[in-house]
Amino acid sequence: MSETPTLTEGDDALTVAVGGVEIARYVLRPDSPATESPKPYLHPLRTLSGAPLTAFRPWDHRWHKGLQMTWSHVSGQNFWGGPTFVRGEGYRWLGNNGAIGHEGFTSVARDGDGVAVTERLAWRSSGGERWIAEVRTHRFHSADRERGIWALDFATSLTNVRGRALELGSPTTHGRAAAGYTGLFWRGPRSWTGGDVVSATGLTGADVMGTQANWIAFSGQHDEIDGGATVLAYAGTTSASVPIRWFVRTEPFPVFSPSPSFDEEIVLEPDRTLSLRHRLVFVDRVCAADEAGALAREYAPGEDAP
Repeated sequence: MSETPTLTEGDDALTVAVGGVEIARYVLRPDSPATESPKPYLHPLRTLSGAPLTAFRPWDHRWHKGLQMTWSHVSGQNFWGGPTFVRGEGYRWLGNNGAIGHEGFTSVARDGDGVAVTERLAWRSSGGERWIAEVRTHRFHSADRERGIWALDFATSLTNVRGRALELGSPTTHGRAAAGYTGLFWRGPRSWTGGDVVSATGLTGADVMGTQANWIAFSGQHDEIDGGATVLAYAGTTSASVPIRWFVRTEPFPVFSPSPSFDEEIVLEPDRTLSLRHRLVFVDRVCAADEAGALAREYAPGEDAP
């Protein structure tokens, strides 16, 4: 039976709990260096038993922070964090790190078996110019302690307010193969390195990189405590004509992104909006491929998802 999560508002963060276990913390105003392209993020994310599902500021990429909405190449600006990939030159520090700032909530409310939070955000260039106006919704729902499952719906609308077209790309669109990371991005715990990945198409592991699939399931083992967990992620939908492709790695660290511009740029004209929707389901155990497929069918988002 589903249990409605509880949400607690703080000055700089929201926390979501089920049965006394904090399953999510959404940091609104991070105290991050400009080189990390400061932006809101979800960390920690936890299973219903309290096991960790995300990593924060790992030594290899300090700008990786749990689960966050981001973009690596936006008309020469970097909202991802870190250096920027330049064709023929590799990664370089260009002083072009933008930031995404929380501007306020439009709605915080219980919604059926969940709680939904909608906010306004501004994407500002390294020079402080407002380029993108964003409306973002997180919905935490379907928490079932008996089955050890809960779900998160993510929806965003990105409107170009720059006054000129925005080119939304990735390192792959700029010349680096198999590095098309953009959009909603998850960094898993270090202990999940070398974990198992399966997609809706039946592909596994590294073969999933750059492919189209309705969903993937990423499973890993915990440090310190016994057992492991699974993150079931749906590619979701995009209003762009460019298809969503999966950026996913199990080595040298666990990451994935349902990337809206993996190997093809999206050109967002002035005053036009790009809309994206995704769902993630967190399972308090390692799921074999057949169980992952059954859960993917059961939790597939419908038209009522935000």
